[in-house]
Amino acid sequence: MSTIVLPRAMRIGAGALKELPEALAQLGLRAPAILTDPWLAGSGALDRVLGILAQAGVPARAFGEVSPDPTVASVDAAVAFVVAGAHDCVIGFGGGSAIDTAKAVAVLAARGGTMRALKAPHQEDAPGLPIVAIPTTAGTGSEATRFTIITDQANDEKMLCAGLAYMPVLAIVDYELTLTKPLRLTADTGIDSLTHAIEAYVSTRANPFSDSMALAAMRAIWPNLRRVCSAPDDRAAREAMMIGALQAGIAFSNASVALVHGMSRPIGAHFHVAHGLSNAMLLPVVTAWSAPAALGRYADCARAMDLARADEGDQAAVARLVETLHAVNRDLAVPSPRTYGIDAARWTELLPLMAEQALASGSPANNPRVPDAATIVALYREAWA
Repeated sequence: MSTIVLPRAMRIGAGALKELPEALAQLGLRAPAILTDPWLAGSGALDRVLGILAQAGVPARAFGEVSPDPTVASVDAAVAFVVAGAHDCVIGFGGGSAIDTAKAVAVLAARGGTMRALKAPHQEDAPGLPIVAIPTTAGTGSEATRFTIITDQANDEKMLCAGLAYMPVLAIVDYELTLTKPLRLTADTGIDSLTHAIEAYVSTRANPFSDSMALAAMRAIWPNLRRVCSAPDDRAAREAMMIGALQAGIAFSNASVALVHGMSRPIGAHFHVAHGLSNAMLLPVVTAWSAPAALGRYADCARAMDLARADEGDQAAVARLVETLHAVNRDLAVPSPRTYGIDAARWTELLPLMAEQALASGSPANNPRVPDAATIVALYREAWA
């Protein structure tokens, strides 16, 4: 038996942002607080959202100081902003950082407490303020997940928080919001969404529903990943990437991620590497190590990505998958931790702690091949080179 959780409503497609007031009214929401990052706040994008709401007579206040890889301190500042207003919902407008911040704020503004108390394995299921997600990147899938990731800056730990409380009630998925994304962000969020799809499919918690979403996501993302990087104004490719990211988010929210994500979070927390980029650094190495325990599942991924024929053997299909993941990292200029500029001594010093934090997140336990701390350290060393 599987329990499937989805947003209550999703509006998907070009121009969906214009339907925000109508969608809020449909859910009985009238006074949103918008949380976004300084770039969107200063680029005119936030003004566009505020204008759409104002034209419909919807009063809104905006907090434009969401930080990348949100910290406990940045979440607390956003909570104070929301509590100071008479708001009945929280809108996360931006990439995963803005949406994750909105999820955390929705719980803390309603009930108080601390983020550390909400860290997995705790499950936060009682609803807080309703969450509305408006993604501006095609990658995290956070608009359709029951997770949020917040960094405790006191010990540089990315805390995974899970539960029904973090599931948005409404997602506005408008691919036109991604048309101006820069190349690096396009590449990193694209590989992030591909990682979500692959890990959801090979997760030991996969189910027929998540499988269907994960395979559909791979079919949408893979043919368009390089395309959106080389031709950023290709609307069909942008739309496919946005839908694929959403499908991948739905897949892993209902199946969970695995070892790549468990190992990725400490890299982001300690070295401030963007989440999609740290996933990309690890994906080929972790896939090669994990594949022997789920050869057929990884071969299915290769076939969904059209890397292997339907009649090709699993071993050959998986070899092609691993080879191709290395190749796309080269094509999209994904650095290794070493070439990214991470200090070698600091990296080596932190490996035991990073392995401990990866295991503590719970994600590696979903991997088809479950590592111990020593194995994770060895994989980090392999990814470094």
